[in-house]
Amino acid sequence: MFRLHVTPAQGEPFDHVLDESSLVIGRSSASDLVLADPFLSRCHTRLYLNGGTLFVEDLGSRNGTLLNGGQVTEPTAVKAGDVIKLSNSSIAVHSEPETEAPLSGLGMHTVIRKVSDLVLDATTDATGIEGEEALRRYAGRLKLLNEVHQALARSTSLGELLDLILDRVFDHLRPEQGAIFLKRPDGELDRVAGRSLGGPDADYFFSRSLVREVTEKQIAALVLDARTDQRFAEAESVRMFGVQSLLAAPLFDSEGSLGMIVLNSRLHTRQFNEEDLELLVSLAAVAALRIRNVALAEEAAERRRLEEELALARRIQVAALPRSLPEVPGYELHGGNLPSRRVSGDYYEALTRRDGRECVLMIADVSGKGLAAALLAATLEALSASPIQAGLPPEEICVDLARLLYARTPPEKYATAFLAVLEPAAGRLRYVNAGHNPGLLLRRSGEVEQLGATGPPIGLLPAARYGAAEVTLEAGDLLLLYTDGITEAANPDDEEFGLPRLIETCLRHRGETLRDLAQQIEGDLERFIAGVPYVDDRTFVMVRRSIS
Repeated sequence: MFRLHVTPAQGEPFDHVLDESSLVIGRSSASDLVLADPFLSRCHTRLYLNGGTLFVEDLGSRNGTLLNGGQVTEPTAVKAGDVIKLSNSSIAVHSEPETEAPLSGLGMHTVIRKVSDLVLDATTDATGIEGEEALRRYAGRLKLLNEVHQALARSTSLGELLDLILDRVFDHLRPEQGAIFLKRPDGELDRVAGRSLGGPDADYFFSRSLVREVTEKQIAALVLDARTDQRFAEAESVRMFGVQSLLAAPLFDSEGSLGMIVLNSRLHTRQFNEEDLELLVSLAAVAALRIRNVALAEEAAERRRLEEELALARRIQVAALPRSLPEVPGYELHGGNLPSRRVSGDYYEALTRRDGRECVLMIADVSGKGLAAALLAATLEALSASPIQAGLPPEEICVDLARLLYARTPPEKYATAFLAVLEPAAGRLRYVNAGHNPGLLLRRSGEVEQLGATGPPIGLLPAARYGAAEVTLEAGDLLLLYTDGITEAANPDDEEFGLPRLIETCLRHRGETLRDLAQQIEGDLERFIAGVPYVDDRTFVMVRRSIS
């Protein structure tokens, strides 16, 4: 048997036991093993067994398949210790000897039943049951299941529900030990609840073949005597504590497998029988339904809580943005922020200082998305407030910001920014472009100047230096600062809106008010993307010097 240790491009590493003869790997849901890697082909690679040898075959993928660094061009044998590279994902191959017997063919000491057959037997119409004692047992089972339904419906949390399930199981089946296992998102099982009537709480029932059969194939198992079952031959706890009889049933519903419930006892105390197996399967079916409902309710509550937190975060963020831009004689100013999610990783500012002799303009776009990006944007705003009010020139402000942000954030967190100081009387604009999109200076004559980078992004380097450049805004000239959420918005053909379209829209409507110009840009953008969701925030600041 082979075990694959998978390290996907996105998400946590996990193990996959290769117990199939063929395994197709790709990003499509049609693949046998789906990896979260956008650069994989839909069906990228196939692993298959032939005569006990494992082979890897590339399925005509776009980015190819590597085996130990070499390109796979034809089916190639794979051995333990080899590493398969698929785009940004990797798979390490390990050999895992088969030490456990399958559940089938274990003789008279183990009873294996399909859960569907047991459920059908348990729900058979009473008219098909003969004998007073059989009818009494049937009626008792229905009463029991109804009581369990009502009892489990009263639980309010997953922990309470699991305890209540074990209560009912111990009341009616009288095991010495019991445990409930639930699946994690990666498919592995966690023991989430357990109970013992005394003595050590041994995990002897951890048999990989038992777990696979019960949870994945919806099989119920009754082990009459674990001492004679070869799957437990090496289990020290079985011999030490005298464990002999065991029941296992899957927790599953219409959505799939949730996990399993396992019970055990010693023969001199209690030997389980097939009627016990049927009852455990029925109880497990009821329990699975309630577990799913509780999980859905908890997920819904968590989503509501998160929505409330995001709404509050957005209100706080909007309060931090300028409610209105300052009145600067001889100039028209306008700005705005449109988040792609509930909160934005963009920030903009416009304020006057030195008794109105200067107007500071700033726009920033932090790395990442969502709440983390919004928190970083708020940090950047707080760090910039003091040096701006202190009257420092833009290049010195950026040096301070870069040092402070680098010290407070991990290396992958940084921000691009455009910071400018305008002297309204002379129209002189001194600016720093810290790795941001080029500012657009649209002259009244129709010429367009791009104000490119003068330094690296803020917080990317521990000791960054920034140059400053100067331009003069003449009468009728317009300065547009923006974030890449505008230019990188894509249409259904994955074509970006781009800088040329933005410039064309600005030139076509440059005579309108800045508020109307902003609406024209947004309208052109909406028509271009044709309903494709925005993946990044859209923020802009515009300044135009009046003609008279």
